[in-house]
Amino acid sequence: MTAAATAERIARDGYGRLLAFLLARGHGFAAAEDALADAFAAALSAWPASGVPDRPEAWLLTAARRRLVDGHRRAATAAAAAPDLLRDEAAETDAEALPDHRLALLLACAAPGVEPGARAALMLQCVLGLDAARIASAFLVSPAAMGQRLVRAKRRIAAAGARFALPGRAEVAARLPAVLEAIYAAYAAGAADPEDGGALAGEAAWLARLSAALAPEEPEALGLAALLLHLEARRPAGRDAAGRYVPLSAQDPGRWQLPAQAEAETLLRRAAALGRPGRFQWEAAVQSVHAARRVTGRTDWAAIRLLYDALLGLTGSPVVAVNRAVALAEAEGASAGLAALRAAAADPRLADYQPYWAALAALADRAGDLAAGAAARRRAAGLATDPAMRAFLLGG
Repeated sequence: MTAAATAERIARDGYGRLLAFLLARGHGFAAAEDALADAFAAALSAWPASGVPDRPEAWLLTAARRRLVDGHRRAATAAAAAPDLLRDEAAETDAEALPDHRLALLLACAAPGVEPGARAALMLQCVLGLDAARIASAFLVSPAAMGQRLVRAKRRIAAAGARFALPGRAEVAARLPAVLEAIYAAYAAGAADPEDGGALAGEAAWLARLSAALAPEEPEALGLAALLLHLEARRPAGRDAAGRYVPLSAQDPGRWQLPAQAEAETLLRRAAALGRPGRFQWEAAVQSVHAARRVTGRTDWAAIRLLYDALLGLTGSPVVAVNRAVALAEAEGASAGLAALRAAAADPRLADYQPYWAALAALADRAGDLAAGAAARRRAAGLATDPAMRAFLLGG
């Protein structure tokens, strides 16, 4: 593996771990992030000539700590700070032996003082090391605005005196739901960005897997990871060779990624064994039924409708109501589904929800109301942000 490739892998797998460790040692966001940035820059300069070290994370940690020592010296506080930092460096240079504080970092990113709209972006930057410009494109804001949002969020965390020590079970249970919601929002933003090619969605799925690994006794963390893995497994089949949109019902199951589906099923079984069902587990179960078409050759729509019944009772979500109506149409006929869909439309939040109009177009056509179908299709196409989806709806 080349030096550049190794640095990229460490940035993906180790950035959050190293940042969380430095934060847990009492360093501020700005100092820790600057130190890590310099460490990665030094690695890309040194490793091609000297070779990749046996423990690259330990090398990066040492470089970052030296940068922090230099910063303290420039601030004329070296007499008090440098000995402690250097003692830490000598004692704990094996990164594999460091405690993993990334769960504490995730919880801090979703703290009550952080505005909900900034939480997902903050996780993507702090845990994965993504820059503000890349995150901004998925969330439909300018890089400058995203940068300001992230700076404000970090200041609020610092002002609240966040602790980055390993959290206890009670703290995890209380604050993990906000973490999972933010990761789900990041996945949705990435999946809806046609210019990103699904890269950000993949990063969010990685965050979900990390959360499941760090909180293995929390069934909803396992459920979210299973859900996003199932969605990621199907993403390559969502476009044909020419880049045209392919709906789930028309996808070739042979193009689904079997290893991701198998991992998702393992996580979902582990979640079920914990005996605390929740929203993400139900949603993952729906995707599990869809995945079974690879083996059975058919979709069990009656089972999917029952799962959406449970989800609707749990959440009252109008989005779930739309999905339930589609499942009802497949299980009991277009007229039943269309009636349920029109009943769901009483919720004003669906007025600009593109999948609602796409579903209405399809079900109205199947029920013989071609005029309503055409009108709904035009509305769905107008709301679509993905050119391939728009072309599909307009028959292009």
